[in-house]
Amino acid sequence: MSHYHLYAIGNALVDTEYEVSDALLSTMGVSKGHMTLIDTPQRAELLGHVQSLHARRTGGGSAGNTVVALAQLGGNAFYSCRVANDELGAFYTQDLLANKVATNLTHTQPHAGQTGSCMVLVTPDAERSMCTFLGATSQLDATALHPAEIAKSKIYYMEGYLAASPTGLEAAVKGRQIALEHQVATALTLSDVSMINFCKAGLEAMMGDGLDYLFANEEEAQTWCVSTDLESILAQLSGLAKTVCLTRGPQGCIVLQGQNRTDVAAVPTQAVDTNGAGDMFAGTFLYGITHGFSPAKAAALANRTAAAVVSQHGNRLTAAQMQALAAAH
Repeated sequence: MSHYHLYAIGNALVDTEYEVSDALLSTMGVSKGHMTLIDTPQRAELLGHVQSLHARRTGGGSAGNTVVALAQLGGNAFYSCRVANDELGAFYTQDLLANKVATNLTHTQPHAGQTGSCMVLVTPDAERSMCTFLGATSQLDATALHPAEIAKSKIYYMEGYLAASPTGLEAAVKGRQIALEHQVATALTLSDVSMINFCKAGLEAMMGDGLDYLFANEEEAQTWCVSTDLESILAQLSGLAKTVCLTRGPQGCIVLQGQNRTDVAAVPTQAVDTNGAGDMFAGTFLYGITHGFSPAKAAALANRTAAAVVSQHGNRLTAAQMQALAAAH
């Protein structure tokens, strides 16, 4: 019997979110709507632009948000990541534990250096632009894996951002091999257009000969398929995974299983901050799938929780909010 519904590997990042104008975003030289990797000098320069603004700090990282969503709904999750021996690292570890997510961080001593962080810049149109300082997570490697826990999981989930890290990519692929050896389903999120543009070979390595679950938003799918024609995109994506979830914002999502297509309507909402929407969708969908939901029902609940998270500032909901949404569903 599986002990974990989801085992994930990804970047440990503490999010610091700011509300900014489009003019300030332009002055900062940040690419709107995408993730940009930054180094220490760039981080210091960017922080100088926002030092007078109110900041919200939360645990983050794409796969981190996903495992927390699943755990808040009542699922069992394990998260492999890497932090440093600093205040942010302690904050991140405690945040996982507070959300009842098991992690390798409780089994190893944190490393010297700085824990990864992400500046999330939210403009009035609700778009989020991310500036990521990887810090300690840039050295994430296979020592973070717990093979026995992977073997006891229903689904092994890989964060596409790891395609940018040689050691992180190697770890993700090794974990995938362990999962396959123990008949554990595999899942991947494409994460961001920048990963497709600059690290597509890494994403392909994580896909291997095919996945059980693939998550992508419409812009990512268009970039991957080099097409804006929806039918062409669906035809291409269907060959990558047994189940593909294509999220389309206010147009809802499409769940694709071979030739079977299910369109699931969005939940109407007023978006104020899209940070974490895709992570929330994936975590909720995988919770549903591992708890006996049909793909359509899992996607409908995922649309509901994603709509709730974009209607507020911040990348996560509380456990109480998540459970209320599930109960209403």
